[in-house]
Amino acid sequence: MARTRAADFEEKQRVILDHAAQVFADQGMEKASMSQIATVAQVSKALLYHYYPSKDALIFAIIMSHLDELDAAIEAADDPDLPPEKRLRKLVGTVLENYRGADNQHKVQLNATAALSDDQKAEITAMERRIVRRFSAVLDQINPDLNTKDRPLLMPVTMSLFGMMNWVYMWFRDGGRISREDYADVATTLILEGIKAVR
Repeated sequence: MARTRAADFEEKQRVILDHAAQVFADQGMEKASMSQIATVAQVSKALLYHYYPSKDALIFAIIMSHLDELDAAIEAADDPDLPPEKRLRKLVGTVLENYRGADNQHKVQLNATAALSDDQKAEITAMERRIVRRFSAVLDQINPDLNTKDRPLLMPVTMSLFGMMNWVYMWFRDGGRISREDYADVATTLILEGIKAVR
């Protein structure tokens, strides 16, 4: 008979992932150990290995849960009936809000892929591309000239926007002089005004 899942399985999993992301972000992927993670998460090493049989499995779970949550938030927020400029602003705001409190997970996503297998990397890349495609589709609506055969600029512009969003954790502080909403306005305006000049 199959072993039944504990009622608090997902809650324990979330606690482990959050603490593991903290350890990986602080120590780096190579220096962080399963023993350190178990200690910080206040679980036994045996329980940690029950949930995640290896360090790479743990890293992969951190990244995929982070991307799953981001993808779900973007899908819920996306409104094709909005004018494309407002639709883009809403998506940018959603990403920045989703990044609130997720700096550690974000650092793991940006720095840990070398520790993963090719299959794990492929799964992460597929999820990242799905997220990016939603933004590039809106940018294409705003300026179809970005996607010409002779000079395909849609992807560089899309990735420039992600550059502004993905590195915000390096300098942004909640409670500082600008809010996430303020920065969402700034990032969206920079892209919208900038692509008008792109030929």
